[in-house]
Amino acid sequence: MNLFVFGLGFSAGYFAGRRVARKDRVSGTVRSREKAEALSTAGINAHVFGPGHRDGAIDADLAAADALLISVPPGADGDPVLAAYAPQIAAAPNLRWIGYLSTIGVYGNHQGAWVDEQTPAMPTNARSIERAQAERAWLAFGAANNKPVQIFRLAGIYGPDQSQLVQLARGTAKRIIKPGQVFNRIHVEDIARTLDASLERPRPGAIYNVTDNEPAPPQDVVAFAANLCGVVPPPEISIDDANLTAMGRSFYDESKRVRNNLLRDELGVTLAYPTYREGLKALRDAGEGPR
Repeated sequence: MNLFVFGLGFSAGYFAGRRVARKDRVSGTVRSREKAEALSTAGINAHVFGPGHRDGAIDADLAAADALLISVPPGADGDPVLAAYAPQIAAAPNLRWIGYLSTIGVYGNHQGAWVDEQTPAMPTNARSIERAQAERAWLAFGAANNKPVQIFRLAGIYGPDQSQLVQLARGTAKRIIKPGQVFNRIHVEDIARTLDASLERPRPGAIYNVTDNEPAPPQDVVAFAANLCGVVPPPEISIDDANLTAMGRSFYDESKRVRNNLLRDELGVTLAYPTYREGLKALRDAGEGPR
């Protein structure tokens, strides 16, 4: 398979690495020449894409692609990939699958109630509004050009070197309390498993919630991570006293429980880490966290 990835960040980069290990040909984009050179040693043909950068070699790799994954965030002006490469993607002769990584943030705030893929998107902050607009643009593009677009709405992402264990080791973990606050998480391994499953059974226009099975209060996750490490958890602090940035505060403005039934029932995905407990334990067993 020839896979092209716009935005080889944490989640998409993890998935790309899995496909390289399976002997797929993987190309994609990053935002710096240094990152592109580093990825070349990992077997990924990376190009620079971003404001002021356009690499003609991207056109050739898109033309050869069987699958396309988009992990570049949209902006106020819309989706940058569609703006720059819609004609090339529409013309790609072998493209049988397009995946767009979005966020469960598009559902907005449901005050802890359950939502699923049938719940209307009601985003409340600027980033989620832009994501919802990008979702609609990609679905419309797929319908207009007979390209199979799938949307993946991701929960809070964690994985190697990116978890509460790392925060504890750095001394930056906080146990912030906001009564009633819950949200889902998802390990990068389970994002990759979902994308693998979708590649095997594309459904144009599909939308999937990519989440674990157990939404939980964030302070409980920090406490569990501390217990795994045998350290005292950080003290509880009120959200009003947490000195969060505007972006950090925005994650606490919404509370919801997100169902993932479609992920399991339609795609047949068995989560490697069905809750944060299994995920954090595996990361701790791999050596992460304070010693």
